Amino acid sequence: RVECAYAVLKVVVMRYLLLFCGSLAIASGKVYFSETFGEGWESRWTLSKWKDSEKEKMGKWVTATGKWFGNEAEDRGLQTAEIMKFYGIAAGFEQFSNEGKELVVQYQVKYEKDLGCGGGYLKIGPKQDDLTQFGDPTPYNIMFGPDQCNADKRTHLIFSYKGKNVLKKSELPYKQEGESISHLYRVVLRPDSSVRVEVDQEKLYEGSMKEDWDILPAKEIPDPDDKKPDDWVSEAMIADPTDAKPADWVEEKYVFDSESKQPEEWDDEEDGEWEPPKTDNPAYKGAWTAKRITNPAYQGTWEAKKIANPAFVDNPEIYKYDFGYVGIDVYQVKGGTIFDNIIITDSVGEADEFAKKWKALSEAEQDAKKKGDDEQSAAFEKFKAARAARDAAKKAEESEKEGEKDEKTDDDTTDDKPKKSKKGKGSSNEL
Repeated sequence: RVECAYAVLKVVVMRYLLLFCGSLAIASGKVYFSETFGEGWESRWTLSKWKDSEKEKMGKWVTATGKWFGNEAEDRGLQTAEIMKFYGIAAGFEQFSNEGKELVVQYQVKYEKDLGCGGGYLKIGPKQDDLTQFGDPTPYNIMFGPDQCNADKRTHLIFSYKGKNVLKKSELPYKQEGESISHLYRVVLRPDSSVRVEVDQEKLYEGSMKEDWDILPAKEIPDPDDKKPDDWVSEAMIADPTDAKPADWVEEKYVFDSESKQPEEWDDEEDGEWEPPKTDNPAYKGAWTAKRITNPAYQGTWEAKKIANPAFVDNPEIYKYDFGYVGIDVYQVKGGTIFDNIIITDSVGEADEFAKKWKALSEAEQDAKKKGDDEQSAAFEKFKAARAARDAAKKAEESEKEGEKDEKTDDDTTDDKPKKSKKGKGSSNEL
């Protein structure tokens, strides 16, 4: 029995060890930078002055939780505090290269109000000597996050290649919806140049830098020597050859006015032969055209055949960068945006652990929003009920007054009727 119990205990311990090691492996990795904007954040970040002038200073940064939060200390982030301002702030870290490993950039952002026009993105780039000059001219490797100007909205993901900032061929959808709700942004860049974008832990995009950004020349190009055949049919629709114009179809837009008369003073010898003026033809149907049908000979849009592009040279290292700073460089019309929980790592597991902070906050925000929506809905229903009661009372009062008025009218009518004189039996009229 002792041996059996020992064997069972050994199995249980081994299982726990395996689970512990497995979870450790998932979360273990190199964290190059992380920030929760807790105590001492000012010493880790440098305020930009690149847009400062005698007339105007760059936007002010403060720490704030926003309207909804779970834990006031944990959920405090960095907020843009003014309207119609350029904002710039950056943090340096020990330089590293993502060569041969995954790069994971993750952060959360909350709009306390609709920006109207402005960005909520990060820039991650190479080491800079003076971050006080960080701004639009500063080179970066990746720009990632939401951007909008009124109805023009997108999620930016821009890669730099040989000094050129390259936008994605097709824009990523905008997901920064809902005021006072935090959204979690993550981009994963892999050594095979594949890219994955997630918002709120849901896949927004997965593809390749080589295919979806115009970073490298196209692998294939149209053959310049290929010519469209003379007999190529590119008309998808044609006139129906069996369709005929009806015999009673009227195409004359104007006709002579049958009611017009030749003026008496008209002289044919001097004025020429008189013709009545023309007027709109009431029977006019317009120009007749045969109905359109599908062209049975249609061959589609002609395209030249593809050939290998002699200018194409593959670069298996387009994903590789040297990093040394992360920064926020945006212009905002309304401000109020809160950035928080930034992490740059080579481990999805580490990013997942960091994402738990967003998850807890998101749940608190959603609960608070639901409570607010429910209270607002209840208040609205209460208002509707009160208004309905007032309307009913007013209607009842008006009905009561109308009834009293009718009774008074009846009484007045009775009083106005002439009264008949009564004569006794002994009464007589004397002249």
